[in-house]
Amino acid sequence: MQGLMRQMAGPVLGAVVLVHGGVGTSTQSLMAQDVEHARHETGDPRGRAGALVKAVREATEKYKDVAVAEADKYALAFGCVSGPDYGAMGLHYVNFPLALDGELDVAKPEIVIYEPLPNGKVKLIGADYLVFAAAWHAKHPDETPKLGGQLMHLIESPNRYGLPSFYTLHVWAWKESSTGPFVNWHPTVSCAAFDDQKD
Repeated sequence: MQGLMRQMAGPVLGAVVLVHGGVGTSTQSLMAQDVEHARHETGDPRGRAGALVKAVREATEKYKDVAVAEADKYALAFGCVSGPDYGAMGLHYVNFPLALDGELDVAKPEIVIYEPLPNGKVKLIGADYLVFAAAWHAKHPDETPKLGGQLMHLIESPNRYGLPSFYTLHVWAWKESSTGPFVNWHPTVSCAAFDDQKD
C-alpha cells in the first residue's frame, strides 16, 4: 500500500499543482467555473452553502495549529500557489492517503489550505476536496460528486497534463471571499510573505 501511495503521490501532486498553478486554458476554465459556482450560491446564501462552510469549519478548526495538521499526515506538498492575475490559493497541505482513497468526506478534507504570514507563521484559510473521477465513478457510475449540495469542478481527460480526470472543490471556510466560498482562486489570498521568506 505504501508503495502504491508513493507511486500515486507524484501524479496527485502534479494534478493539484498543474490545475491550481496552471495558466492559459485551464485557468480560464477554472475562472469560468468560479463564476458559475458564484451564480449558484446567490440563490442560497444561508442555506446549504452556509451549512457546508460550517461543516468544514468544524472539521478543520483543530488545524488552525499547522502542527496538528502535520501530526494527522498533512504535509506541504509544494510552494505557495498564486494565480497569474486572479488572486491565490495559498499553501496546500496534502493528506495523500485521503487523496488516493476515492472517497469524499466533508470531515476529512484531502487538503487543508494556509496563507503565509509576514512573521513566518501560517493561517488556516480553507480546505480543498479532491477525488479522481475514475475512482469516484467506479463506485458512483452516474453521479457527479457533490459536497453539501455543491458540485465539484471537473478537470477532464484528455487534458494538457496527460492525467486522468478528477474533481476538486475549494471551501474558503476561514477567510471570506467576495466571490463566494467555493471558488478556486481567492481574490485576497497572497503569497507575498512566502515569496519574501524565500529571498
